[in-house]
Amino acid sequence: MKSSQRWYRRHQLFNQSVPCSLLSWLFDASSLTARLIELCGNEFSVQVIAQQWRKLSAEEASAMSLKNVHSALVRQVVLCCGDTRLVYARTVIPATTIQGAQQRFANMGNRPLGAMLFADRTMRREAVQVAMLPAVHEARKYVKTEGTVWGRRSVFRVSGKPILVSEYFLPELLNQAK
Repeated sequence: MKSSQRWYRRHQLFNQSVPCSLLSWLFDASSLTARLIELCGNEFSVQVIAQQWRKLSAEEASAMSLKNVHSALVRQVVLCCGDTRLVYARTVIPATTIQGAQQRFANMGNRPLGAMLFADRTMRREAVQVAMLPAVHEARKYVKTEGTVWGRRSVFRVSGKPILVSEYFLPELLNQAK
């Protein structure tokens, strides 16, 4: 994925216009899955859009501090409350991560990644970065809004192996959360 996004750490956002109602979602250190289940109850679901092997971009490799790793399993999903799409998520799992016990991350199906990550005692989450979804981005065909969409990304390390998770919060989320 070619990205013209500029990713910011929290202290770099002073010139950006992030809605206050979105800040708690962007910087929440707990499981997004758990928070959405609390919001939606039995209506919460994960819809897999695509899961395929792709060439790892230099920007994604850099975000995960990887060298000489060229391919990754890319999983794209939408997290829903009933029929309403709340979050578009893109997970990048390097081939080197999906070995041994971590092979389970290659076969998640409609199970939420967050539940698996936060249940893993070896999981460590690195700093959250946030960005605005560019007007031209592969996610736009799933997001279905022309308005401003903010997202976050984090590198999760499971047994020291990286998984890059990007989550974009759709306008419907803030309407649902009121």
